[in-house]
Amino acid sequence: MSMSSSRPYLVRALYEWILENDCTPYILVNAAFNGVEVPQEHVQDGQIILNISPTAVQNLLVHNDAIEFEGRFAGMPKRVFVPVAAVMGVYAKENGQGMIFDAEHSRPLPPNPTGTNSPPSSTSSDKQPLSFKKKPSLRVVK
Repeated sequence: MSMSSSRPYLVRALYEWILENDCTPYILVNAAFNGVEVPQEHVQDGQIILNISPTAVQNLLVHNDAIEFEGRFAGMPKRVFVPVAAVMGVYAKENGQGMIFDAEHSRPLPPNPTGTNSPPSSTSSDKQPLSFKKKPSLRVVK
């Protein structure tokens, strides 16, 4: 069974967590992603960092498919629209705590040994570079 992306749920949870800890939530966005509407004059190296705190934006909506809000850039009001898949990370400005996301669908899923099409569960080894992963091994559990 194919599941929807967990990214919008993680974005909402991290946003709330950062605010509850009296910090400023920022999102890192791939500005070159299809459908992203951000002030291009603030894009650097294809990315933009956006302050999404309640004091910085108005009408913030985090849907399952996109984040949208109204903000001010160099004093000018702008509408911002970011597909959730373009969000590369959410973190607190003050201490950098948060989460950087892997690119969705960046690598093919390995075949599931049970024969179903569901993806394997994520483990801490998923965070290591591919060259450092151990080869899979099987063991009998009784």
